[in-house]
Amino acid sequence: MAQVTASMVKELRERTDAPMMECKKALTEADGDLERAQELLRVKLGNKASKAAGRVTAEGLVGLYISPGAKTGALVEINCETDFVAKNDDFVAFLNGLARLITEKQPADVTALGALPFGDGTVESTRAALVGKIGENISVRRFVRMETANQLASYVHGGRIGVLVEFSGPEEAGKDLAMHIAATRPRAIDAAGVDPAVIAAERSIAEQKAAESGKPADIVTKMVEGSVHKFLKEVTLLSQPFVKNDKQTVQQMLKEKGAAVQHFALFVVGEGIEKKSEDFAAEVAAAAGNA
Repeated sequence: MAQVTASMVKELRERTDAPMMECKKALTEADGDLERAQELLRVKLGNKASKAAGRVTAEGLVGLYISPGAKTGALVEINCETDFVAKNDDFVAFLNGLARLITEKQPADVTALGALPFGDGTVESTRAALVGKIGENISVRRFVRMETANQLASYVHGGRIGVLVEFSGPEEAGKDLAMHIAATRPRAIDAAGVDPAVIAAERSIAEQKAAESGKPADIVTKMVEGSVHKFLKEVTLLSQPFVKNDKQTVQQMLKEKGAAVQHFALFVVGEGIEKKSEDFAAEVAAAAGNA
């Protein structure tokens, strides 16, 4: 039996917002496996146990550029260590310059982007110089470039959530789509675009919850399928209630406006990055013990 430490309980609680004792019980049952413990909490507590899983933990900004004519554009994320640096004028100028450069030069990946001419040198040398000037680590994390015969629309919320969407139809529909995506953060346009592994995980959780109901097998099967169907409606763009009018779905809104969506990209600053947690009291205690 693996030892369940306070730090393990703390990490699970930060991921799930579940009560401390529930986290400890789940970790004990899962023999210290954090992922399995999180799944057990989902079974017991439902979606409440996953609301913190995607919390943003790193600092930085997302930037956007769309060329005149709205046929090509780019979305880029760069990270730094503190929110203070994310507000630095040089940092913002670097971000905006990269978004335009990606749109115009079509680099294959972050490494290729780093080698492109930029400023008085390359993107990488400019980044390194910025690190030296500001005194904080800065990294170019990711980008996406789109080119279309249709149209592009974009939306950035607070510099931390960025959306680039390919659509056809009136300009207003594109703007509405971009804002909706930023607000609801769908995983895909429709069910066909959702990762099968994600669906399998949701099905597994639904099966475990349904099995605890004690109902007949045929009812359990319907409960599982209903749960998976509900999940897919919540995470797919076309099925979501439109944020400006929750009486209609996004699909209905698009049909009403004679519009369609082909593709979208969504960046949330720091999403999926675990920021190191510093326990200064523990550091002081350790230092005192080593003195």
